[in-house]
Amino acid sequence: MRKLLVINPNTSASVSRLLQTHVQTASGLHVQVRTVTSRFGAPYISDEASYAVAAHATLDAWAAALSGPDGAQLEAPDAVLIGCFGDPGLLALRESSPVPVTGLAEAAFIEAARHGRFAIVTGGERWGPMLQRLAQSLGHAPLLAGIHTVAPTGAQLAADPVAARALLSQACRDAVRQLGAQTVILGGAGLAGMAASIQPGLGVPIIDSVLAGAQWALRTHAPPPRRRTPGFDVPWDHLSPELTALGLQRN
Repeated sequence: MRKLLVINPNTSASVSRLLQTHVQTASGLHVQVRTVTSRFGAPYISDEASYAVAAHATLDAWAAALSGPDGAQLEAPDAVLIGCFGDPGLLALRESSPVPVTGLAEAAFIEAARHGRFAIVTGGERWGPMLQRLAQSLGHAPLLAGIHTVAPTGAQLAADPVAARALLSQACRDAVRQLGAQTVILGGAGLAGMAASIQPGLGVPIIDSVLAGAQWALRTHAPPPRRRTPGFDVPWDHLSPELTALGLQRN
């Protein structure tokens, strides 16, 4: 049985439960999904500061997930999925992990690019430039038609699903009409499961970023890992014991 570790980079247990449910359902019985929640940071990532802290929290949650009760290192999963549409810490974790790593955004970009030019619809106005930068760094900017953010954050949308669906449905229609997108990504862990109800009548495929992440895990379409064991190539000072244990040890 394949093992998939899902890391929620924020501190919201409700988002972790949503990720666990939707990723496990999409992955099927032959994949064991384990979702862990960051031990520090923001309840929901919505700006540059919380995003920067979330990158550290992602690495810390990964290190803690690999550490047993006695401090011994546990067997690594077969793949790691960062459960945030923004993938905080993606490149650092990929550099440090012996198994493939991706995030909800990269997985959705890969899936959307198969259909041609794509648009992103997500919650939180500050995410616009952050996602543009991420798409550029991952090589997906040429096919990104545009980013349509709605004012409520993902947490606010998840708290009122009925109102969220109405708002997001209109945003998706606007993205298709105004941006000429051939597919739309509905991005955000808190929006998991909403794409199916928005799809009818949209006219182009809509991609649920959480479902895209689960499908990536089944295919494992990621760059080859660069190391055989988990670890960092620098020594750490004043970080968690789990992160410190994976750092370069001083003589």
